[in-house]
Amino acid sequence: MTTTKVTFPVRRALAVTMLVFGTGLAGCVVAPYPHQRGHGDGGVVVVEPPPVRIERPGPPPAVGYLWIEGFWNWSGGRHVWMAGHWEPQRQGQRWEPRRWERGQRGWEQRGGEWRRH
Repeated sequence: MTTTKVTFPVRRALAVTMLVFGTGLAGCVVAPYPHQRGHGDGGVVVVEPPPVRIERPGPPPAVGYLWIEGFWNWSGGRHVWMAGHWEPQRQGQRWEPRRWERGQRGWEQRGGEWRRH
């Protein structure tokens, strides 16, 4: 029977490789992300939205257009910025901007719709 003697440099390289690989796996945690519903599903979000971004729209594309400001939407378990855009004004209606309101259970998104005067 023949035995192979592993030299010190090979052992050291193997140990370092196992240490690096093991450390990398230690940071891997597979856990379900808690589902938090946002705008569109009538849900509550526990994560406070970031500050509103300042957008500088150019001139309207035509007379009678209204700038609809961007807003933070809740999507995929995080806040995502939805850029503002121009929309034609609607006769007899006013735009109610989207906003986040803090309630007892968390943050809820309100507005973001045309309302009659």
